[in-house]
Amino acid sequence: MIALTRINGSPLVLNSDLIEQIESLPDTIIRLTNGHRVVVRETPDDVVARVVAFQRRVNGTMDAGTPGHGE
Repeated sequence: MIALTRINGSPLVLNSDLIEQIESLPDTIIRLTNGHRVVVRETPDDVVARVVAFQRRVNGTMDAGTPGHGE
C-alpha cells in the first residue's frame, strides 16, 4: 500500500498491486486493473518511487553480502 494525495488534497492509500498504468496529462492519472482511475497530485516518477520503496520494504532488499543472495 502506498500513500498518495488526491487532486483535491484528500489523502489516499492505494494497493500498488492494482496499478495498471500511470499517465501524466498534465495531472497524474493512475488506471487500476479494475478499470477505476485515480487522479493524484504526485508525479508519475513519485508514484513509481513509492511503489518501489514499498516493494523493497515488503520483500526486503537483497544484499550481495548476505549468504544466499548473489554469492
